[in-house]
Amino acid sequence: MSFTAAVRSVLSQYVGFGGRARRAEYWWFALFSLLVGLAASILDIALDTNIGESVTSGLFSLIANLVLLLPSLAVGVRRLHDTDRSGWWVLIGLIPLIGAIVLVVFFVQDGTPGPNRFGPSPKYDATPRWAV
Repeated sequence: MSFTAAVRSVLSQYVGFGGRARRAEYWWFALFSLLVGLAASILDIALDTNIGESVTSGLFSLIANLVLLLPSLAVGVRRLHDTDRSGWWVLIGLIPLIGAIVLVVFFVQDGTPGPNRFGPSPKYDATPRWAV
């Protein structure tokens, strides 16, 4: 999956928490979110739109974070589904440091090869090779 295909896939399922997401889809969107946040911070600094004391509390950063919050959460839940875990595991990220480490470990694991309780595998095609 390419960078643009992953971003398009996540944004087209803006609040779609059902189904599964491949590792590539998740990590390409994480990179996209990082780049958007970086661009927003640069705009905040260049245009001096800081709301508070911090450099990261600018108007453009706030807007970018609000726009990307739901799709980031949705693709994280779909990524957990791909590893056959409930989406509620995303809440472990609320535990400082340890929660983030656990989520990164879950997100880098390969998905279930076949269908699981959250749907068919987005990576492995169910069609046998000889049937094509």
